[in-house]
Amino acid sequence: MNIPFIALTRQYASIKDEVDAAIARVLARGRFILGEEVAAFEEEFAAYVGARYGVGVGSGTEALHLALWAGDLGQGAEVITVSHTAVATVAAIELAGARPVFVDVDPASYTIDASQVEAAITPRTRAILPVHLYGQPADLAPLLDIARRHGLRLIEDCAQAHGATYQGRRVGAIGDAGCFSFYPTKNLGAYGDGGLIVTNDPALAERARLLRQYGWREHYVSSLRGTNSRLDELQAAILRVKLRHLEAWNERRRALAALYNQLLAGSGLTTPGEPAYSRHVYHLYVVQSERRAALQAHLQAHGVGTLVHYPLPVHRQPAYADLGYAPGSLPATERAAGRILSLPLYPELTEDEVRTVCRLIGQVDK
Repeated sequence: MNIPFIALTRQYASIKDEVDAAIARVLARGRFILGEEVAAFEEEFAAYVGARYGVGVGSGTEALHLALWAGDLGQGAEVITVSHTAVATVAAIELAGARPVFVDVDPASYTIDASQVEAAITPRTRAILPVHLYGQPADLAPLLDIARRHGLRLIEDCAQAHGATYQGRRVGAIGDAGCFSFYPTKNLGAYGDGGLIVTNDPALAERARLLRQYGWREHYVSSLRGTNSRLDELQAAILRVKLRHLEAWNERRRALAALYNQLLAGSGLTTPGEPAYSRHVYHLYVVQSERRAALQAHLQAHGVGTLVHYPLPVHRQPAYADLGYAPGSLPATERAAGRILSLPLYPELTEDEVRTVCRLIGQVDK
């Protein structure tokens, strides 16, 4: 038996002709950086999300970095976010010259606990950065209210939430900017790195476009100090193909998640929920178990791949010890990190494979 945690070759096989034609189109044209494929994808993805502008960049981390940088946070600024996230979220805040300030997560949704945000605001706070983790949108309405009342930017980390909705609107176009990753394993993934910022703010979009390529308004003339962070033509062409399939793939993820939930009822695991305000797109299907190590070992022994997203919260990682968060300071985050396990879930996974995974789980957690 072999049920991999992710099987990207299955997806490629299902759209091979479309992808190969897109790649051939770029190779024949001979332009590989910031050409018509990038421009078209920026427009198409922004329209899909419901935003006016899209700015393609080199990665999801760079999308966050440039969105914050374009917001001109100022020296010594603070950005409120969560520790239960990929390190990339915090790395981007620090790249922008700001300091991350952590609040705990809601234990049911794994996203930022909005009730804790206001108490974390100081005179140095410039932005709130919720993470739509695992494909589950954060509860944005209270965050938007706090941001408006305190004059803060709200930057959405949508790296795992392509197509997820909050109160009927796709995430990314709800705050001041939304930042997406196209890492190959994402719901919408490239065949390499890539990222994109969406926004309805023309000034932020223009500044992000300048920052991604040395501050150039005209070639070789920098109107401000920027960097090099560009989505390339090949990845944009591939992403244009995949965008046409994204909604169907997300619906398949939701159907498989529903099957998991049905089969795991009574298993002793905590399965993911879906708050009424949201449409979860299940980038990851994450359960909780008091016997995680035994469960993971049993599944591995029977050929089932699993991962933990994420085993060590950012505030407990050695590189971030100087931020000053003691063990136990974020209890919901730390409890989740010790219990969570991500099971295989991707559109090409079969229902029989889901049933096999659940049968094996039943041998351990009863």
